[in-house]
Amino acid sequence: MSKHFTLPYEGGLIDKNLPAGILHTYEKIWTHVYEESRPASYAIADVIVDAIAAKKDGLFRLGLTTGSTPISLYNELARRCEAGKVSFANVEVVSIDEYYPCSKEEAQSRNNRLHKALLDKVDIKKENVHIPDGSVAPENLGDYCAKFDALARGLDLLVIGIGEQGQVGFNEAGSNEKTRTRVVRLSYASRKRQSGNFGHDIAATPDKAITLGISTMLSAKKIILMAWGEDKASAVKAIAEGPATQDCPASLLQAHDHISFFVDEGAASLLTRSEAPWLVGPCDWTRKFVRKAVVWLCQVTGKPILKLTEKDYLNNGLGELLEKVGKFDKINIEVFNDLQHTITGWPGGKPNADDSTRPVAAKPFPKTVLIFSPHPDDDVISMGGTFIRLATQGHDVHVAYETSGNVAVHDDVVLQHMDCAFQLGFADKFEEVKKIVESKVPGQPEPRALLEMKGAIRRSEARGAVRSFGLNDNTNVHFLNLPFYESGGIKKNPRTQADVDIIKKLMNELKPDMIFMAGDLADPHGTHRVCTEAALEALEQLKEEKVAWTAKTHVWLYRGAWMEWELGRVDMAVPLSPDEVVKKRHAIFRHLSQKDIVPFPGEDPREFWQRAEERTSNTAKLYDQLGMAEYQAMEVFLKLY
Repeated sequence: MSKHFTLPYEGGLIDKNLPAGILHTYEKIWTHVYEESRPASYAIADVIVDAIAAKKDGLFRLGLTTGSTPISLYNELARRCEAGKVSFANVEVVSIDEYYPCSKEEAQSRNNRLHKALLDKVDIKKENVHIPDGSVAPENLGDYCAKFDALARGLDLLVIGIGEQGQVGFNEAGSNEKTRTRVVRLSYASRKRQSGNFGHDIAATPDKAITLGISTMLSAKKIILMAWGEDKASAVKAIAEGPATQDCPASLLQAHDHISFFVDEGAASLLTRSEAPWLVGPCDWTRKFVRKAVVWLCQVTGKPILKLTEKDYLNNGLGELLEKVGKFDKINIEVFNDLQHTITGWPGGKPNADDSTRPVAAKPFPKTVLIFSPHPDDDVISMGGTFIRLATQGHDVHVAYETSGNVAVHDDVVLQHMDCAFQLGFADKFEEVKKIVESKVPGQPEPRALLEMKGAIRRSEARGAVRSFGLNDNTNVHFLNLPFYESGGIKKNPRTQADVDIIKKLMNELKPDMIFMAGDLADPHGTHRVCTEAALEALEQLKEEKVAWTAKTHVWLYRGAWMEWELGRVDMAVPLSPDEVVKKRHAIFRHLSQKDIVPFPGEDPREFWQRAEERTSNTAKLYDQLGMAEYQAMEVFLKLY
C-alpha cells in the first residue's frame, strides 16, 4: 500500500522563488521540510548515494543510527542497492550507539537491528562494519571506548535521528560539546522509552549504553539530522532555532559548518516559517490561514479578536494581511463570525434548523455515523463527549475498533482476570496462564494464546464503555482486528489490501453519512496513522468503484490524548457540559486495563482521562479568550471532505 495521509492545504508561506537566506531566516540549522517522511528519506538517500559516488579513493565513511526514524531511508537505500544504483562495497559504516550490557546476538541490540534494517540487504563488506560492542568486559570499557572514538572521528557523513527531548544517540540532557565516545547511565525516563524494545519490561532493559559523544559527532565532515512526526516538533524547533544548550544536546551541533535538518511537516509544525510564516515571507491568505494568523495575533497580544487594532497587526508582522485582505476591523469581524460558526451542540446536524452557517447539514436526520477507533479506547478518549451527543440525539452510531490493542495489556491484568474467573466458580486457569506469561522472551512476539486473552479483555472494556451511554454493544460495535497489527510485538506488519478490504466491507454494510477517524500525525509509523490511511484508502477505492453512497459521506478527523487541532484548522467545535465531561470520564474508566499505568508514548505520567480533560478544557478556554462563549470543555474536528 503506497498512499500516505496528509492534511489538506490551508494556505501558508509562498516559498517558490524565495531566497534560501530568507526562507531559513530563523534557523541556525537550515531545515528542509517535506510533506511526509518518505520523500524526505528519498532526498537523504540522494545525498548519501551522490556522496558515495563522489568518493574517488579510499572508503566512504558513513555514520548511521537505528530506531524507527531511519526505516524509510534504509528501505530506500536497500532498494537502490538491489537495483544497482549504489554499491556499499567501498563504504565503511560506523553505528553511533549500543546498549550495555548487550551482546550483538540479542534481538534488541542496535547491532542486530541495523543489520536487519540495512546491512544484511546491501553489499557491504563485513570488515567495514563497526558497531559498538555491548559485551566488552567492564574493566576494558575505558580503553575500548577510546579506541572506538578514534575510529569514529572524521566520518565523511553522519546521518542521525533525534529524540523527543533533543537527544542524539544516547547523549541526553547534560551532555556537552566536549563529550567523546563513552558509557552513559540511562535515566529511568530513557529506559522507559527504550523498554519498548524489551517487551515494555524496564527490568529487562539495560541501564547503560555506549554512545558517540557530541565532540565525536562534530568531527564528521557533514551531518544530516532527521525527524518525523509532531511528537518531535518541540525538539526540532529547539534544535533548529533555539540556543545551543546542554539541555537539548542536538542543539550543540549548531556549531557544525556543514549540517542540515530533514523533517516532515509534522515535525516542522512549530518552526517559525510554519507557525508564523508571515514573519518570514509572502503568504497565500486563504480563509483558514487568515483565521490562523488572527488567532496567533490574539495569543501574542493577549486580546480577544474584536479588540485587535490596526497597530496590533502592523507591529506583529501582519501588514501584508491588511494589504491583501482588507481593513483590520473587517478582518476581525469575519474571523470572529467564522470561528463562532464552528461551534455546534448538534454534531450530527440539528433537525428542522437553518444550517447555512452550521458545520453539519440538518438532513438527513437521523444520520448513520461510523466512528473509527484505532485502539479500543481512542473513541471515548478523543471524542467521547461528541460520541455521547450523537447517540443521545438519535443518530444510528456505530464504532469500529480497528485493532485489538492486545499488546497494551499488562500480564498482571490477565492473571487478575484469570483469578477472578476462578473466584466466580469458573475453571481454574491461573497456573496455566501464568506458565504462558513466564514463557515470554523479551523482544520476541508474545504467545498467541496470551494475545487472545489480552484482546478479549480490551473488547469487554470497549463494550462496557459504549454501553455506559446507551449504545447497543451487540449490533453497533465492530471489532475489525486488522491484520497489520497482529505481529505480537511493538513493531507491526506492513499495511496491506487485506486491512483495507475489512474496512470496505463494513463501510458497504453501513453506508455511513458521517465518518469520524483519527487525524494524528505524531508517529509516521504509528497505529493511528496506519489505521487512518487504511480507512481513507478503503473509501477512495469505493469511490473509484463508483459506489453510490460515498458521494454523500463526509469525513471528520479527531485528535488523540496528546494534541489538539490548532484553531486555524477547526471546522467543528462541540461544547461539553460539566455532566458530559464526567460521563466521558466514566466511559474512559471502563478501560480498566489502561488505567493506573504509565501510558505510552511520551513522558507525560498522567492517565489518558486526565490528558483528555485538560486538552478539551484548554480548547474551551482558548475560545473564551478569543471572545466566544465560555464552556466547560470542547472537542474539535477537522473536516477532510
